[in-house]
Amino acid sequence: MLFNSVEFALFLPIVFTIYWLINNKNLAVQNTLLLFASYFFYAWWDWRFLFLIVFSSMVDYLVGIKLLKENDRRKRKVLLLISVFVNISFLFFFKYFNFFSESFAKAFTIFGSSIEVSRLNLILPVGISFYTFQTLSYTIDVYKRRIKPTKDPIAFFTFVSFFPQLVAGPIERASNLLPQFYKKRTFEYHKMVDGMRQILWGLLKKIVIADNCAIYANEIFGNYESYSGSVLLMGAVFFTFQIYGDFSGYSDIAIGTSRLFGIRLKQNFAFPYFSRNMAEFWKRWHISLSTWFRDYVYIPLGGSYKNKLNQVRNVFIVFLLSGFWHGANWTFIFWGAINACWFLPTILFKRKKKSPDIIAVGKLFPSIREFFQMIITFFLIVLSWIFFRAETIGDAVNYVGKIFSSSILTFPNILTVSMLINILVIFLFVVVEWFKRNKLHGLDFKKSKKRKPLRWSIYYIVILMIYFFGNFQNNIEFIYFQF
Repeated sequence: MLFNSVEFALFLPIVFTIYWLINNKNLAVQNTLLLFASYFFYAWWDWRFLFLIVFSSMVDYLVGIKLLKENDRRKRKVLLLISVFVNISFLFFFKYFNFFSESFAKAFTIFGSSIEVSRLNLILPVGISFYTFQTLSYTIDVYKRRIKPTKDPIAFFTFVSFFPQLVAGPIERASNLLPQFYKKRTFEYHKMVDGMRQILWGLLKKIVIADNCAIYANEIFGNYESYSGSVLLMGAVFFTFQIYGDFSGYSDIAIGTSRLFGIRLKQNFAFPYFSRNMAEFWKRWHISLSTWFRDYVYIPLGGSYKNKLNQVRNVFIVFLLSGFWHGANWTFIFWGAINACWFLPTILFKRKKKSPDIIAVGKLFPSIREFFQMIITFFLIVLSWIFFRAETIGDAVNYVGKIFSSSILTFPNILTVSMLINILVIFLFVVVEWFKRNKLHGLDFKKSKKRKPLRWSIYYIVILMIYFFGNFQNNIEFIYFQF
């Protein structure tokens, strides 16, 4: 069920109405409604994969209970390994089995031999990478005694499958989300209004920005051999805004929808394209995944507490795993390696003085230095997304090669009126995000002095932009559904 579909437009108000009508009932009843709504939402894709998320939830729930009662260190490790094995096995089988078997077969061709492998016709369960990491973090935190395991199965199963963030995050921690299912939620008008604002902004990102950029990005990447370097650069920029609008748009809708139910999810994007270096970018892009790898991989490996060589090693491990998490393709692994290389200068030439968290704090424009830092960082991001988007590493290398050829100086001959309109809309979108860079989203008016008529005028403008400029014909799925 897509957030930008008619089905969801019917599903959400029905669940919302019933949810608040039973607010005075037992809390377990309200949580049960969310659980069944979440399972219905997930089953809409393919009901056969419900058993995976139910089984995974059951394993981690029982492991958590056992860890509470067990003090023997060896037995606790066995329990943790059971959880890790079950979750990673499902993820490996559905997402990586064909990749490893085919890569294994290709490796033999280096030695002049060949073997045949059977490719399984597997359907990737939607959201498996997200809820797998979510349940794993719970078990690891219980094992490390950072949190106490829950004895409430309804609350735990709802935590794993909560429908707004189930399919594409944010990847929530039990320490933040799970306790919210223990407490009675009350209807608060200002939270509902802000939730609707964030949903509206997320829909603008998805339908107007991402889905329109997808048209041009798909055309250019699909026929890159036929275009000049200037056109290919445009295609890369279009994809840069496509993936941002698509993924952060999903997060905005998920976070806004959760607020309608009195549930607070953590911010997943913080205007990442206004970053001054790659370290700052990765603090602002897919925050829930970046912090997951930081806490469960980078820090256990030693983090930055040892010498710089170990720190560089740990950074490369994290980025390679992050690339592999995104998909079973060498392009994603190469994308991770490129980002690790972009990240290296912040380690090797680290300065003691830290920049403010937000660029140009309290100013209308950035300084000249900040401006060029932001432009250079954005260009590096654009280059790295080419490897993320390309079908093969060879295609990505050829694509980048043509960008850096003399044809980059030619006029892009594919410009049309509709494309120019789309570029103008992207420009206006960037301007709005710039002015809201210290907020949670583009329509965040909390503590704002803007009068009600002006705020409502802005809402209507956004709605009209979605209506007139939105891409409703293709009904494009969110990119991160494939991960």
